Amino acid sequence: MSLADAMAGVMWLGVTFYALFGGADFGAGFWDLVAGGAARGRRRRELIEHSIGPVWEANHVWLIFVLVIMWTCFPPLFGDVASTLYIPLSAAAFGVIARGSAFAFRKTVTAVWQQRLFGAGFAISSVVTPFFLGAAAGAVASGHVPPRIGGGPPIASWWNPVSVMTGALAVATCAYLAAVYLAGDARRSGDPDLAAGFRNRALGAGVAAGLIAAAGLAFLHHDASPLFHGLTHRGLPLVAASAAAGIASLALLYRRWVIAARITAALAVSAVLWAWALAQYPHLLEPSLTIKAAAATHEVLVATAISMAVGAVILIPSLAWLYTLFQRAPARADEEVPSSPAG
Repeated sequence: MSLADAMAGVMWLGVTFYALFGGADFGAGFWDLVAGGAARGRRRRELIEHSIGPVWEANHVWLIFVLVIMWTCFPPLFGDVASTLYIPLSAAAFGVIARGSAFAFRKTVTAVWQQRLFGAGFAISSVVTPFFLGAAAGAVASGHVPPRIGGGPPIASWWNPVSVMTGALAVATCAYLAAVYLAGDARRSGDPDLAAGFRNRALGAGVAAGLIAAAGLAFLHHDASPLFHGLTHRGLPLVAASAAAGIASLALLYRRWVIAARITAALAVSAVLWAWALAQYPHLLEPSLTIKAAAATHEVLVATAISMAVGAVILIPSLAWLYTLFQRAPARADEEVPSSPAG
């Protein structure tokens, strides 16, 4: 395996982490959107804010990580994708900004109409953003991004059956991951009713994601035959692993084994992403842009690899500590605060 292959693998590892952690963040916004009115949805929104509040900014580090590697190590890929898919990528960027701003402002304003306004902005952008990111990914996977600057049509490249289906799958998958995580958080906080509610939502979202993925195979067969062939041959073991993990996750949720379901849900998403990578290898863009052809010079790859290794020593323990620190039950309003002993 060459250094360029290794860097492509590291970039895809970043995509996987962003799908798992950032995807759960976006999915939490989806459940915020459908949580109900101010009174009926208050407990759900409080749990969502507690779960994603400390980490929602940190999760976007993986998106930045992927973009930096793509730009530095595979500049032709970055140029081709950005110049063809500038509409969905710009929409996703605006969605990330609007989502973060609205989430921050909702917690600081006091007027009900302002909270509703910023809450709607947070929730809607949490749905729109993964859709556009998924549509962009579908355009790349289905070969609608030619390997040349501005080579693809600005709308038809991502507004096609495969890309739209991939965008819908991204939204459903984010909702599924978030519901699984939130069910565990609710149980840990001592709220069985809320845990049961998110467990049922996870079951529904998981079934929806599975149906969308199955329907997407039919579109792939007609609109992206090279990818379909790769997924049904070289990538078939990982596709099967993803399906098995997804079914196991639903079974575990049904049995109320929420913590184990988190692991299988993450495996299901990760396996299908790596099935795509394996099915398309060694191409980054069909039909001719390979990892070797798109790679930067050896000196740039070495410098980037060293920088990432040094950064990982700081980043990975910091993120692990952050996630561990805030995986605690939220304080309940009706709990008594112990008084300090008299001095």
